[in-house]
Amino acid sequence: MDNPVRYLDLQDKVVWITGAAKGMGFAMAQAFANQGARLALLDVDQAGLEQARHALELEDTRCLTVTASVVDADAMSLAADSIARVFGQIDVLINNAGVSMNKPTLEVSAQEWLQTVNINLNGVFFCAQAAARHMLPNKTGVIICMGSVYGVSTAPNRAAYCATKSGVVALSQSLAAEWARHGLRVNALCPGYVQTPFLTDLMQRGVLDRNALESRIPMGKLASPQQIAEVALYMASDASRYMTGHAMVVDGGWTADSFKATAQ
Repeated sequence: MDNPVRYLDLQDKVVWITGAAKGMGFAMAQAFANQGARLALLDVDQAGLEQARHALELEDTRCLTVTASVVDADAMSLAADSIARVFGQIDVLINNAGVSMNKPTLEVSAQEWLQTVNINLNGVFFCAQAAARHMLPNKTGVIICMGSVYGVSTAPNRAAYCATKSGVVALSQSLAAEWARHGLRVNALCPGYVQTPFLTDLMQRGVLDRNALESRIPMGKLASPQQIAEVALYMASDASRYMTGHAMVVDGGWTADSFKATAQ
């Protein structure tokens, strides 16, 4: 980031990030750490969390790691309680943990469908609920739920993914309407294709083709995790204090171009 925007109100805010060990979650952690926030990083990957924490070079008083799965409602409640106990509050939740599901619908097993719903949708609900229990009494807080361009549009071979990500957008809007009077803001951040380990794996397995993808993005390239994190900073800061119930699409023009950059 050449000239990062400074959001002074994020200094010392307590930011809980799920799926924080790598990819966009880790990029979020870096971005908020650079703003002076205190971090609570949650992931199922304990080794990855420790690597992330080491890379951030934060003191123990400014970074807490929690190894748990977002599909466990009780564990998320305990995680929120632990974060509030250590830091005194929870100011921001980045509901980032998620999985892909890109295969023909008739090949999707019941287990794969349920896993996608559990992680991408149920996990988002459990974390939002757990965080809000600490935010509501303080009458302040921001929840950012990671949606996708496939939460506001659809495509073949992604039934489970599209269904869960559109569910995340609807859930975010419902919570925003319910909790706005209590001082909480809830928005969905909907990235397009981002160069993460998540996407790299799909490309290596031949599920996605990078050149084909970039040729269909009007801006001609994939997003970096840091670019998405910069948007999250804005959404978490007072600069967006009148924004709630919004699905913020950050996709290089993908959803704007019905021809997907093929028309001349």
